[in-house]
Amino acid sequence: MRQHAQDLVYLDYAASTPVDARVLDCMNDVHCGPAGAANASSTHAAGRYAGRIAETAREQLAALLGAKPSNLIWTSGATESDNLAIAGAARFRSHRGRHLISMPTEHKAVCDVMEALQREGFDVTWLTPEPDGRLDLDQLAAAIRPDTQLVSVMHVNNETGVVQDIEAIGSLCRERDVLYHCDAAQSLGKLPIDLAHLPVDLMSITGHKVYGPQGIGALYIAERDGCDVYPLLHGGGQERKIRPGTLAVHLIAGLGKAAEVATGCMRESLAHVTALRDLLWQRICALPGLVRNGSDRFVYPGILNVSAGDVDGESLMLELEPLCVASGSACNSKSREASYVLRALGRSDLQAQSAVRFSFGRDTPVADVEFAAKRYISAVERLRSIASPMRSSAR
Repeated sequence: MRQHAQDLVYLDYAASTPVDARVLDCMNDVHCGPAGAANASSTHAAGRYAGRIAETAREQLAALLGAKPSNLIWTSGATESDNLAIAGAARFRSHRGRHLISMPTEHKAVCDVMEALQREGFDVTWLTPEPDGRLDLDQLAAAIRPDTQLVSVMHVNNETGVVQDIEAIGSLCRERDVLYHCDAAQSLGKLPIDLAHLPVDLMSITGHKVYGPQGIGALYIAERDGCDVYPLLHGGGQERKIRPGTLAVHLIAGLGKAAEVATGCMRESLAHVTALRDLLWQRICALPGLVRNGSDRFVYPGILNVSAGDVDGESLMLELEPLCVASGSACNSKSREASYVLRALGRSDLQAQSAVRFSFGRDTPVADVEFAAKRYISAVERLRSIASPMRSSAR
């Protein structure tokens, strides 16, 4: 049955968030204002005006991150930022060594660029996560070699919500003169980040997970010796010649406004999603055989990932409609493969393929969570009732 937009219940905020009304108004003002048709690289009045809009947004984003505006490079999103940071830094420092370190639970934008670098002759060590998804710092320390140049470990996992200790990871890397890259797509504007004090060298962010527009992101590059990246693209002098191309000023302005809004409501939003997560888990945890994936303690509460290993994942997703949730990361959900993240945590194929990720936002109503709980319980029980006679007849 075809679903109408007004009938959908959206609990997939880890994939993408709705654009905040204040962000839309800001972007509309840019479109309709003097910079609406201007290229920020132009030296005439309209171009200079567009350039000032982009710099204001850079200041807004820097304020949220505790960074200097000059350390931020505009990109098209976290995927490009990941690629630019990892490939750019690895090649920049290749004369010092060609060993890289990451985890198999990283986003595909990190895993795939690491594998591409392996084909170029780089050596990549994949660190095994603990059963709860966290990184064992002793394992990282043992893996660092004299030729290690880059470690890439994300802040908040996009499937499980597991939060890594990025301060401890970064400190260990600094002690060994190794660059630390952190994918912060899921934590920007949701958890406090202060790059003025965190030992992070490269940080990737995106706009569409913090109530900003899709198609815009940034890369933070720390200002210290040995920390730089080679560009992936060529053809202009924009963004310190690291990321050339005409700036999408309306998108940049939107991300800047989203950062400004997040700065003012982060604590309230965190309390809200915590309450929603706790409510949903309280409603569904009595289901027999239900497994909660990830860490109970070190986790961003806007994500709850659960598995019911005795139901078919694809059938479960169909039964859950019109509830919009994920069976894994949004970038990998169409492959129909069991989550590689959950398999790395030791989950069976059945547990991984039946996993459902619920994710909430600052404007998610309690009623949507109540609906999700009832729908999930009903769907699991229905699929189990269908499967039970089939198992009996197969004996």
